[in-house]
Amino acid sequence: MPPTLKTYAPPTTPHLDILYQDDCLLVLNKQSGLLSVPGKHPEHADCLEARAIGTVPDALLVHRLDMETSGVFIMARTKQAQRHLGFQFEKRRTKKTYIARVSGHIIEPSGTVDLPLICDWPNRPKQMIDHDNGRQAITHWTVLDRETDHPSLNVTRIELTPQTGRSHQLRVHMLAIGHAILGDGLYATPVEISAAPRLQLHAQSLTVMHPVKKEFITFTSPPPF
Repeated sequence: MPPTLKTYAPPTTPHLDILYQDDCLLVLNKQSGLLSVPGKHPEHADCLEARAIGTVPDALLVHRLDMETSGVFIMARTKQAQRHLGFQFEKRRTKKTYIARVSGHIIEPSGTVDLPLICDWPNRPKQMIDHDNGRQAITHWTVLDRETDHPSLNVTRIELTPQTGRSHQLRVHMLAIGHAILGDGLYATPVEISAAPRLQLHAQSLTVMHPVKKEFITFTSPPPF
């Protein structure tokens, strides 16, 4: 059976957190618990895309973040900029870094997870590793800190740099190496879920080529955990 979804109660303050905007870009700091785009049901209409358009009417979608993931989220303000940014994402010419807190102490200082992913259809929206039919997914990780003061389990703070952009990639890859992201209601154990008030995954930085200036620009948002 598919996972049971909890009642959608997106954060209301701030209504929209704008990090940067110019004539062709709108960069936002997405909050955890807010959908990137509207869901199928009327109660899921409130989302980052709708809030952005309500404030900046020409805002256009470029990519998405999971509802529980927070951090840097970029939108375009012209069709040309949307195509330009979309091409960068498609061709993996952007650079994204995430910060996460995972269960257990990771011993090695850094590493790479190269495991193909596919939708776990009977349990959607969950994803799973499938070596025969999955699409290539690559995640690089680096240990930032090993926490020892958590009351119920050891915790490692890591930086994640996805080379690909599959759905739930970081969450499934960390689970695959035995270190689920804390607060992950889809993939973590009950102890790991209760160890944090929200999913401990934050899009800290995004580097893209500016569609008009033709130079790389990096947007950042410090993790709230």
